[in-house]
Formats: sequence, C-alpha cells, structure tokens
Amino acid sequence: MSTVESIKVDIWVVLGRAQLQMQQLLRMGRGAVIELDSTQHDEVWVLANNTPIARAEIVIQGDKIAVSITDTLKSTQ
Repeated sequence: MSTVESIKVDIWVVLGRAQLQMQQLLRMGRGAVIELDSTQHDEVWVLANNTPIARAEIVIQGDKIAVSITDTLKSTQ
C-alpha cells in the first residue's frame, strides 16, 4: 500500500438541514426531534474532509444505515 493510500479521510453524509432559533436549540433535550428539509428518498451529499465528493442514496442493511453512491463529483483541482 502506498503512502497516499494509507491516509485516513473523514467521511460525512449530510442527510438534510434545518434552521432553528437559538431559543429552540437551547430547550432541546434527549429525545428531541429535528425536522430536516429532506425526505427519505432524497439523495444525500457525501463529503470527504469537508469537501463534497459524491451524491448517494440511503440504504438500510440490517440494523445499520449505509449509503450507495449514485454520482461522483469531478475534482476542481
């Protein structure tokens, strides 16, 4: 394995967004539900080190949540 291939990269999946007033945020506790601007069937963004790299669909595998890549973004560098 080359040095580049051994570098670890943080991957994030953005399911959706929400906008809340600070007052609502401060009142939240355990079990609070935040409604997102997306639905169960919307594509999600996949980010590597905070940079969008792909779009994906949510997949349920047993008791785990995963993503299936549907489109990759071309690098601008």
